[in-house]
Amino acid sequence: MPSRASLDPLATEAARAAAPALAALAPAEVATLLRDLAVVLREHTDELVAVAEEETRLGDVRLRSEVLRTRAQLEMFAEIAEEGAHLDVMIDRADDTVVPAPRPDVRRMLVPLGPVAVFTASNFPFAFSVLGGDTASALAAGCPVVVKAHEGHPRLTDRTAALAAEVLPPGALSVVHGREAGRTLVTDPVVQAVGFTGSTPGGRALFDLAARRPDPIPFYGELGSLNPVVVTPQALAARGPDLVSEYIASVTRSQGQLCTKPGLLFLPDRHDLDELLRLAVTQTPPAPMLGSWIAEAYRTTLDELAAHPAVRRIAAAPTDAHRVGRSTEGPSATLLTVTAHDLRAHPELLRECFGPASTVVTYASTEDLLSSLRKLPGSLTATVHGQEQADEELSREIWSALRAGRLIWNDWPTGVAVTRAMHHGGPWPATTNPLHTSVGGTAVARWLRPVAYQNMPEALLPHPLRTTNPWRVPQRTGAISPPRPASS
Repeated sequence: MPSRASLDPLATEAARAAAPALAALAPAEVATLLRDLAVVLREHTDELVAVAEEETRLGDVRLRSEVLRTRAQLEMFAEIAEEGAHLDVMIDRADDTVVPAPRPDVRRMLVPLGPVAVFTASNFPFAFSVLGGDTASALAAGCPVVVKAHEGHPRLTDRTAALAAEVLPPGALSVVHGREAGRTLVTDPVVQAVGFTGSTPGGRALFDLAARRPDPIPFYGELGSLNPVVVTPQALAARGPDLVSEYIASVTRSQGQLCTKPGLLFLPDRHDLDELLRLAVTQTPPAPMLGSWIAEAYRTTLDELAAHPAVRRIAAAPTDAHRVGRSTEGPSATLLTVTAHDLRAHPELLRECFGPASTVVTYASTEDLLSSLRKLPGSLTATVHGQEQADEELSREIWSALRAGRLIWNDWPTGVAVTRAMHHGGPWPATTNPLHTSVGGTAVARWLRPVAYQNMPEALLPHPLRTTNPWRVPQRTGAISPPRPASS
C-alpha cells in the first residue's frame, strides 16, 4: 500500500482534470455546490464534532461554534459566487473617433487560476481546514483544491473530505497527508497558488519553495502576529479594571491559540494594575493545548522570553505547570512585563508566544510609546482603547506608527467576524502578501487572475463578457471619455 506522502501526484492530477469543468460552471451552479457543503456540515455536526474533540480537545461548545462559522463562510461565498461581482467584469467598446488612434473593443474579467493547494491549521479544525475559508473561497473562484491535512486532526480531515466528495464533482477536492507531501505539493507544476496558515518558520520555508519554482506561484501565508493593544492614559483612568478582565479573557481565549491574540499590551507606567492583572491570571484555569508540539514550542518561547534580563513576570504560571508532561491540565496563563525603552533596545523580545501568554509594555510618554510602536513588525491587528474626542488625535498618531491589516477601537482582536468587509491579513510577518485576506469576501481574489479579450467575436467571449450577458453578472461598461478630433 503506498504511503500517504506518495499520493499527491494522484490528487493533483485529479485536480488538473477537474479544473476546466469547475471553471465553466455558472455562478448559480457554484453557489449550489457551496450551499450543499454547508448542509453536509449541518447534517453531520454531531459526528464531526465528536471526532474533532477526540483529536483537538477544544471543547464541544467551541467546536460547535466553529462549525457554525464554517457554514456561514460557505454560505457567504455562495452568495458572492451567485452575484458574480467577484469576476470584476469591465467592457470598453470600440471607438473609431478616439485620437491619436482608434480604440479597439477590450473586455476584461478575472478567471480561475486552476488547481490550488490549501494547508489546514491546527487551531481551527473546521474554519481553516478542509471546508474552511481558503477552500470555500477557492471553490467560489472555480478552482479545484488539494488540501494538505494537519497532523493534529487527520481523522477529522479524512471524514470531512469524504462527506464533501458526496457533493462535489470528482477531483474538485482532494486530501494529502504528511510534511513531505506538503512540500511536494508546493512544487508540483499543477498547483497554481497556495494558501497557508501556521508558524512563521514553516510558512517561510514553503514560501521560499514556491518562489524558487521554475514557475513561481503566489503563496498566501498567514504566519505570526503580535497584535499590539494600546491603552491611553485617559482610558486607563476611566476603565482600567474593566480593561484588565477583558484583556485576560482575550489572551486566554482558546488557551491563547489564536492568531489574533493580543501579544503586547501597552500601558502607561505607574498604571497600578499589577495586582489586578495577577489576580485575573491566577483565576484563569489551565486547559490542554492542541498537541504536545504546540505545548513544547510554547514552553520554549515563554522560558526564553521570561529569562531575558529586561523582562519580569507579573503573574507566573504554577511551578512547572506549563511544562509538557508535567501537568495533565495543560499550561496556565502567564503575563510578562517590560518597559517600552527596553523593548526598543532588545528587538529579540518581539516574538510571538503562541499560547496563553502576553507581555505588558509600560510607556513613560507619548513619544516613548510612538517610538516603540514604530519598531514593531507587521501584525494582523492593532488596537487602541481610548476615550472619544479626548484621544482622537493620539489614536491617529498610534495607528500611523503601526503596520497592521485591521485597526480596532475599544474592542479586542480575538473573534474574527465572517463578513464581506473583513480583512484578515497584514504586513510581514503577519502574512506573506498584505494585499490579500484569508477571511472575508475578498478572499476569493487570491484565486483569480485578470485576462483581457480584444476585438473578440461574441461567440468566443466567456459568458460574463458577452453583450447578451447570459449569466447576468455585473458589467462595468464605458471607458473614460476620450479626446475627440478638433472641429473644423
